[in-house]
Amino acid sequence: MRYWDSSALVPLLVKEKSTDQCETWLRSDPQIATWWLSRVECASAFNRLNRDGDLKDADLRLALSDLETLSNSFVEILPVEAVRAVAVRLLRSHPLRAADALQLASAILAAGENRRELEFVSYDLRLVEAADREGFSCIAWPE
Repeated sequence: MRYWDSSALVPLLVKEKSTDQCETWLRSDPQIATWWLSRVECASAFNRLNRDGDLKDADLRLALSDLETLSNSFVEILPVEAVRAVAVRLLRSHPLRAADALQLASAILAAGENRRELEFVSYDLRLVEAADREGFSCIAWPE
């Protein structure tokens, strides 16, 4: 199992430079752990791409449908007090936005004591740097 943040989930559902690599990682390990609100972040990204003219209406509908299908197999880290407490600590330690702190806190709870064993998949530079400093093996560095 790998932990995927929304920046790595989006290329699984709309064509981007990193799509082929993300699909390869998913084929090699199809179990996705992610934050409870990653679906909302992905939907936000798809709608932004559509508003900006980079994603046609039909492709937006397909991406949202594919997201719903893919999310049926997610291991979702729920919004519990422990996630919030870890996220607050992370905000003191790393230059993260709130949503990124919640992503990383979710990964920390998913990994438990085995952070190096749960690969962290993200294309967000600040989030990858923070995950690396928190002891994760990061496999998707921003280009």
